[in-house]
Amino acid sequence: MKIGELAAATGTSVRLLRYYEEQGLLESYRLDSGHRRYDDNAPAVVRRIRALLDAGLPTRVIRDLQPCIRQDGSVAECKLATLQEHLDGLDDRISALSETRASLARLVSDTRTREKIGT
Repeated sequence: MKIGELAAATGTSVRLLRYYEEQGLLESYRLDSGHRRYDDNAPAVVRRIRALLDAGLPTRVIRDLQPCIRQDGSVAECKLATLQEHLDGLDDRISALSETRASLARLVSDTRTREKIGT
């Protein structure tokens, strides 16, 4: 499969496909002419990459996970701790953002209250 065909099949730009390849997430082989070709399973690989990126994982982590990704897209037990670590990190960030939001909401509320009573 040519890179343009893979891009069309996955809705991913050619530029991103090249980036995935540079990051070691996607493999291609070269013809004698130098043109890239991808195996028939490349669309599934790209969809898995996109799903993992959408889950907030950086490319370096995705590269580390790839040997443990099953055909159905699930991750084998060998990398469950890595996924849990990222999930815990998201929970921590959500908690911190919630606290920040509450502080800002109090500041807005206090400011509006003071404006109403003229102080």
